[in-house]
Amino acid sequence: MNETLRDDVVAWMALDPDENDRRTLRDLLEADNEAELERRFASPLTFGTAGLRGPEKAGPAGMNRATVRRATQGVLEWLHEIGVDATRGVVVGRDARHGSETFNDEVVQVLLGAGAVVYELPSPLPTPFVPYCVKALNAAAGIMITASHNPPEDNGYKLFARDGAQIIPPDDEIVEGYARSAGPATLADRSTPGHEIVATSLLDEYRSHFLERFGVDGGSELRITYTPLHGVGGETMMNLFADAGYAHVTPVAAQFKPDGSFPTLPFPNPEEPGALDLAIQTADASNSTLIVANDPDADRLGAAAKTNDGWHLLRGDEIGWLLASALLDEISAAKQMVATTIVSSTMLEKMANASDVPFATTLTGFKWIARAAGEGVLGFGYEEALGFAVDARVADKDGLSAALALARLAHELSLKGHTVLNRLDELETRFGVHATSQLALRVTGPQGPALIQRVVAELGATPPTMLGMLDVREVIDLNEGWRGLLPTEGLLFGLGEWGRVIVRPSGTEPKVKAYIEVTPPQEGSLAHQRARGTELVDCVRADLSSLLRL
Repeated sequence: MNETLRDDVVAWMALDPDENDRRTLRDLLEADNEAELERRFASPLTFGTAGLRGPEKAGPAGMNRATVRRATQGVLEWLHEIGVDATRGVVVGRDARHGSETFNDEVVQVLLGAGAVVYELPSPLPTPFVPYCVKALNAAAGIMITASHNPPEDNGYKLFARDGAQIIPPDDEIVEGYARSAGPATLADRSTPGHEIVATSLLDEYRSHFLERFGVDGGSELRITYTPLHGVGGETMMNLFADAGYAHVTPVAAQFKPDGSFPTLPFPNPEEPGALDLAIQTADASNSTLIVANDPDADRLGAAAKTNDGWHLLRGDEIGWLLASALLDEISAAKQMVATTIVSSTMLEKMANASDVPFATTLTGFKWIARAAGEGVLGFGYEEALGFAVDARVADKDGLSAALALARLAHELSLKGHTVLNRLDELETRFGVHATSQLALRVTGPQGPALIQRVVAELGATPPTMLGMLDVREVIDLNEGWRGLLPTEGLLFGLGEWGRVIVRPSGTEPKVKAYIEVTPPQEGSLAHQRARGTELVDCVRADLSSLLRL
């Protein structure tokens, strides 16, 4: 066996607090299983989109107690380097995935052992409570143990800065550097001074604020079906619906209780095909006209609307347009701004301009959206991957408050005999059809990231001249920056007035993604424009599928 690899394994085992993980690595050493040890050590998890995310397994390529311990030591050193006193407090939360409780305990013990103050959420709760508490408590940082919508074998570690938003470069690199060089940790238990459970009253303030903003006076007859997809949003969201005035909300019983195995789902993501099948069955049985879904940590919102002959699954862009249509007047009056990302639809910019509201395009991810307003106030931000921020009190995406905002819009439209689909008709009649779609190709195995990088690089070196019958008018390497944005991995293919395509590696999963938007001319009926947009998007998808063979 490679002696350097053997030394790395032995050094890791010396600091690994988990007996089962040490045994696993020891057995692999004794079996001289170099291939498996390479998989666990050659490509360690690194701080990516505001933290760590990966499969639970022993070694630095997995989420485990040792990885979490080192990451937390890295967070402490990062806070020290940037001059933020950890005695201001670190908010710590967790979801209900396998391993989350254990990893949460590890974080708390390391923080307390270093003399930090810890504000621990009282139970597995939605991710948005962590950034909310960071801002409300003026804390130093926030840590959430979650892998959001990843497969059941994964877990993760999300880090929020003192402004309540996810960390951005170079903070992630600083944490990563300290984590890699971490030595033995000093631990302390919850009896140590400095440990506090977040007060129920603080969480009640969150609920009260959003009920005041988005509650319905006099109650609502709107019939809603809700699913938390086996995550932690269920009880919180159902209580919010009830207190907001919705008397006819039916939960999807088979998906209501938290279950880290996600037994009814291939992937616990509202975007995935089939994820809302049980919700549709429940909605049909309960005569609901709106389906609302959270992902397992409840920071994302999925939805579907009843049609004459079935259900329309709302794309993330469509939900973004709907929420913006309900909020823009208020945002304009408050002199706030709105933002979305380079991979989301361009319609929000047109809507903002029409309402005389400042607009910003950001890089992908809420760590950028949340900071788009600078010293101002972000009244609304969204990303097409079902992330929505409808209120500045949470400096991150929040599937709970966004669900209340969408439900209120649906309720108000229902009073006029309309639906959210009628509102979409109005918006596309005014601003044009914006046909969007996403292509996501997953790669497995340790060579996946390198393969994705190679495929994207080859596409940039020999770009297509046409995509889906549309001329590629420009090719932009986003690594070189674009329109004042920082460099980021990816390629933009401009299709002139017909739209654009962006191809990039996913920041959270081993996938290469393509984001397509086609804007056909406003000629003929709305149905004709939509059919034309769908046809062209499908053609672009087909071409990209051929180009992005993995």
